[in-house]
Amino acid sequence: MPKRTANAEWNGSLEGGEGTMRMASGAYEGPYSFQSRFQEGDGTNPEELIAAAHAGCFSMALSGDLGRAGYDPQHVETTATVHLDMEGGPHIARIVLDTRAQVSGVSDDEFQQIAAGTKDNCPVSKALAAVETIEVNAELVS
Repeated sequence: MPKRTANAEWNGSLEGGEGTMRMASGAYEGPYSFQSRFQEGDGTNPEELIAAAHAGCFSMALSGDLGRAGYDPQHVETTATVHLDMEGGPHIARIVLDTRAQVSGVSDDEFQQIAAGTKDNCPVSKALAAVETIEVNAELVS
């Protein structure tokens, strides 16, 4: 069973401190701060990394689900937007998956059904089950 790891460190107070997040693979290492997380400062934040993970997982899973349904997906691109709500304490209240796919032979109705199933069943969606709302807006392109 594959295991994936990442590391984060934080130095200083919540608002004045700074940190670094890094993937064990070396694919990413970068700074984060209170400003990059809760305002518009330089650096990344955990929610942005969650968005990247969800977009990547959904795109791969949708390609697989389309293939299992007998279609040949040529291209799938997803943008995930993570909405951080501060009311009642910071929490992820909503994630929107905007996906565009080029797939030969599938009707829009069937494509929408497959995309909805993928939204519910991709591993990252399942891991994020505590999020109040996960939406998918799927567009079939030629």
